Amino acid sequence: MAAASIKNNNRLSLVMERTGRRVSQEIPTDVVIEVGEVNFNLHKFMLVEKSNYIRKLIIDSKEPDLSRINLSDIPGGPESFEKAAKFCYGVNFEITVYNVAALRCAAEYLQMTDEYSDVNLASRTEEFLSQVALTSLTAAVVVLKSCEDLLPMAEEIKIVQRCVDVASTKACNEALFPSTSPTNWWTAELSILNIAFFEKIIAGMKSCGAKASTIASVIVTYAETWLRDLVRDHSGTGKTSSYPSDPDARFGQPDLLESIVKLLPADTAALPIGFLCCLLRTAIFLRASTSTKHELERRVAAVLEHVTVDDLLVLSFTYDGERLFDLESVRRIVAGFVERGKRVAVFNASDFSEMCSAGMVRVAKTMDAYLGEVATCSELSISKFNGIANLVPKEARKIEDNLYRAIDIFFKAHPNLDEIEREKVCSVMDPLKLSYEARVHASKNKRLPLQIVLHVLHYDQLKIRSDTKEDYKVKEVVTTESQVKADVSLIRENEALREELMKMKMMVSDVQKNQGSSSNKVIVVRRPTLFSSMSKTLGKLNPFKHASKDTSNIEDIVDITKPRRRRFSIS
Repeated sequence: MAAASIKNNNRLSLVMERTGRRVSQEIPTDVVIEVGEVNFNLHKFMLVEKSNYIRKLIIDSKEPDLSRINLSDIPGGPESFEKAAKFCYGVNFEITVYNVAALRCAAEYLQMTDEYSDVNLASRTEEFLSQVALTSLTAAVVVLKSCEDLLPMAEEIKIVQRCVDVASTKACNEALFPSTSPTNWWTAELSILNIAFFEKIIAGMKSCGAKASTIASVIVTYAETWLRDLVRDHSGTGKTSSYPSDPDARFGQPDLLESIVKLLPADTAALPIGFLCCLLRTAIFLRASTSTKHELERRVAAVLEHVTVDDLLVLSFTYDGERLFDLESVRRIVAGFVERGKRVAVFNASDFSEMCSAGMVRVAKTMDAYLGEVATCSELSISKFNGIANLVPKEARKIEDNLYRAIDIFFKAHPNLDEIEREKVCSVMDPLKLSYEARVHASKNKRLPLQIVLHVLHYDQLKIRSDTKEDYKVKEVVTTESQVKADVSLIRENEALREELMKMKMMVSDVQKNQGSSSNKVIVVRRPTLFSSMSKTLGKLNPFKHASKDTSNIEDIVDITKPRRRRFSIS
């Protein structure tokens, strides 16, 4: 208490020193003004001359000699009252953009207006506001910032609204016609405001016709300022960002994040994709409301075809990048994108498989690469791996090399899987969609289940038979159609030869039984015919038919002196 008294005496001495009226030291102070914990020993007649409020308190007081007045609820506190007292004593002081709002509110509170006394504190502060404070963006924002502790008085006397109007208008002008470099300097100026005033600025800019990209740039800067440790790094390398572990440092941040999400422009394309992913990760980390997370997931799903693997990894890993953080959000995002594609297909009355356009193909490639990154985590289960892989329509994967790579990485990170579990993982992949290089690798991959390796080898054999030029890149000898015809012709000739041999065997056996010794002559006579027939048939299968020495056209030379019998009857 003694220290406070010494401090007050010092203040009074300073006032007396600088005053032009030289109040006599013989006139004792007759009133103590209490403002919070600070006491001011002053003279009633000096205060009453300028303050109608203090005059009314003294007149209306039931005490015959009021000696103590409590003004603890004055806007601006002791600092504002001290300057108002100096004004009453005629002491000069400086009005700045930092104190003008508090002085204007104090003048309104103390009723220091021109209606009560000419050239009073209210008119002096109004003159400064009009001619200095509200002429530039920076000054208007500073005044608006100072109004955060002057509510509701600052709103009642329209200081807040006037600052918002000036700041919004000048921000839009700077966005269209930059006056200095860097061109987005004004976004950092607006970021010093609290969320309530910032919402007013955004509303004012929208009413001025600001573009969605302009609004987005302000919001990005604001979020980086107020959620610095959570969303500052949205360049795609967020896995190495640090995060605040102190719960007090996160106090109020969930509400702030939800307010920022509500301010996002409707045009999602105006926002950086990495920023949206960082906001979503922040919402998950801060345990924001479900509606906030779903809104961000919906926005990411709308631009998923432009999302990179690094953007998705921002959602999936903790801030230190050491462990998996969340996969459900990624699953809902991909599912939302696919569902949106199905609705478009229904609307256009077309088949969904035909709607797997370039966007869907890009998403499939991104998700396969994403699976390759998260597959290294030992805590990733088979069900979660397959669940994400199966979200993408099979029609969107023309080549499944990236998916095969992700599966192989998963096997490396999970070496203890048995054959059934590995087959379950491989169930998401179609081995027939692998490229030639991938099939060669798969055929030698000991980590793959045997069934998949057999599929690959069988397919390779079929490709060899058909000599597919696209996969094997070898010279094509015959087309697939001619090869099939040759195979069919070969089978038919073999069948005909087998039937003829069976007939001849039965014929020889029957002749031996019925004709006794004459059967030898029959055989001698028929043998050339038999070999002749076989020679003609086998000649068609001669692999050297087109060689330099062609023997397929050489006639069988058999000396037959007796007339040739037409036919042998078995019956």
